[in-house]
Amino acid sequence: MTMIRCVSPVDGEVYAERPAMPLEMARQAVAHARLAQKAWARRPLDERVKLVLAGVARLNEMVDEVVPELAWQMGRPVRYGGEFKGFNERSNYVASIAADALKPLVVEESDRFERRIAREPHGVVFVIAPWNYPYMTAINTVAPALMAGNTVILKHASQTILVGERMVRAFIEAGVPADVFQNLFLDHDTTAALIAAKSFDFINFTGSVEGGRSIERAAAGTFTGLGLELGGKDPGYVMDADLDAAVDTLMDGATYNSGQCCCGIERIYVHESLYDAFVEKSVAWVSNYKLGNPLDPETTLGPMANKRFAATVRNQVADAISKGAKALIDPKLFPQDDGGAYLAPQVLVDVDHSMEFMREETFGPAVGIMKVKSDAEAIELMNDSRYGLTASLWTKDAERAARIGRELETGTVFMNRADYLDPALCWTGVKETGRGGSLSVLGFHNLTRPKSYHLKKVTA
Repeated sequence: MTMIRCVSPVDGEVYAERPAMPLEMARQAVAHARLAQKAWARRPLDERVKLVLAGVARLNEMVDEVVPELAWQMGRPVRYGGEFKGFNERSNYVASIAADALKPLVVEESDRFERRIAREPHGVVFVIAPWNYPYMTAINTVAPALMAGNTVILKHASQTILVGERMVRAFIEAGVPADVFQNLFLDHDTTAALIAAKSFDFINFTGSVEGGRSIERAAAGTFTGLGLELGGKDPGYVMDADLDAAVDTLMDGATYNSGQCCCGIERIYVHESLYDAFVEKSVAWVSNYKLGNPLDPETTLGPMANKRFAATVRNQVADAISKGAKALIDPKLFPQDDGGAYLAPQVLVDVDHSMEFMREETFGPAVGIMKVKSDAEAIELMNDSRYGLTASLWTKDAERAARIGRELETGTVFMNRADYLDPALCWTGVKETGRGGSLSVLGFHNLTRPKSYHLKKVTA
């Protein structure tokens, strides 16, 4: 029997394990979801919304269990209180717009014709969620999918194996029917076989670029709709902004959650007039972290989720230094760095785009800072990436930010903020960051299909 295991970054020991579901049992679970979908979709929209929000509320009641579980599974310090703020914000927002997002588009309603475009649920939605923000990334799709009348199968990353189990438990305890929302423990082969058999009507995957390619290969020829949020190398550009605010937000965006954020800041371009001051303030900001056990309330920076993730960061930093980069954070400030999952943060200067560190996703608490002379140079560098999720612009001039934003190859343009997912806006990416979009009205549209009605009321 294949076991799916979570090795805790806290102590390197197996924290939780579950047996992988055999293919035939998984097929039966999907079949139950399909049988339950029509009845779920026939329920009034407001009833579905209320049940989803009840599930959210029930999960909030489990906070004392959820927060330490997250620390054990993926290393986020307990002082930050889990993911409830974003989890609740996103759930409440999609609930508030569900009726408008799903209402028919009426073209004509006269004594002769009724012509409208309705939104129909896809059917069974498969959500494959990552470990870095396991509750928030899952709810981005789970909440609107259920509200729209789909049933949902949830599969979580092995690093956060308990999250899907707990989330489904909360929703079922709140009244969502068991077959409507299910958590399955699946290995890669079973997952691929289910996808290839067209078991699902829509698939949302958040993870690596290679993971996205595997999903696309498995789905080839099935015509199954896909939403893919993949890698990122998000830039910041500091022009003429409040320097302290820029440092505070960008350094937090680069290092929070040990840098394991989909839209974390991984490279920063600073106008030459502000460069020296920005670098000095950034080094001071990062040096104040306390690296340690995430279960300690005093810890501000926990371990990375797995020692192999930390090894990737160390290798990128070492490669950059070998090519001329300079590391500015004194490792003596972080004696807890054990060469494994516990990794000290780092700020690099004298970097350029010949270095993997400035091109490939790092996904750790390390950031590179480059000096630029003009907007044109900054735009060229920001676009010099195979990824495109967000870009953070720091200026007092909104017109300048909008003008630069139009030139950027990215899914979201921020001005004077970073590393935030606004549930009212579509969360989407370009290039190898993926395709599709979640949240906002468009997120509901991606989780439904248009169905046209042309009703002629007279026969003459």
